[in-house]
Amino acid sequence: MVEFLVCGTQKSGTTALHNYLSRHPELYLPAKKEIHYFDDESINWASANHESYHKYFEMNKSKQKKWGEVTPIYMYWNPSAARIWEYNPKMKLIIILRNPITRAYSHWNMEKSRNAENLNFLDAIKTELERSRCSLPLQNRVFSYIDRGFYSQQLRWLYRFFPSNQVFIVKQEELDKHAPKVLSEIYDYLKVRDYKFEGSVKMHSIPYKEPMPIEAKRYLLDIFTNEIKQLEVMLNWNCNSWRESIQE
Repeated sequence: MVEFLVCGTQKSGTTALHNYLSRHPELYLPAKKEIHYFDDESINWASANHESYHKYFEMNKSKQKKWGEVTPIYMYWNPSAARIWEYNPKMKLIIILRNPITRAYSHWNMEKSRNAENLNFLDAIKTELERSRCSLPLQNRVFSYIDRGFYSQQLRWLYRFFPSNQVFIVKQEELDKHAPKVLSEIYDYLKVRDYKFEGSVKMHSIPYKEPMPIEAKRYLLDIFTNEIKQLEVMLNWNCNSWRESIQE
């Protein structure tokens, strides 16, 4: 049975964390990142037997290793939380949160590079609600640049299914700048021994052709100011840097 998930959030360093955790001798993660099992709407969840899911872990026959996987959309995708709980109510969740303003731009840049987006960033975020209606009652997987950044409501939804001691949350900046410390905390959370190794893993990123337009940054700051304040209270964090003008 899978015991832990890195379930959020997209464009926040989950690829780096996947690579870090894959090195630990007591953990097993499939080579494939983003299995997209608990957000798969083609599965009959009323009678799911999870065989297709467990096939990703067949290469690991040792029962000494803890199984886990990384699919960032699980935190965002509304039906996922109940499915995860029904599969394993003791599941440990790991979440990386990034400044929602810069996360949105990175998300748009990814979709642009995939030719899934033809609008400039400012037009894309200003028309997001209208463009996403086609996906109702579910969320839109592609154009959800702003919507994915409302972390507090996603966390509240997760907390309806999982107690806080089964949810480990870290800032993306902390993983980027202080990886050994963050990893030690994650290993302790997962109840495996601390593990030191040489070298580091770079965050996966797609180069930007140009910086985020200042008008778009101001537009998003206005949208996310209250959200950031809520997170500071909820997580006892200082997010002043998220409110500042960050050059990328």
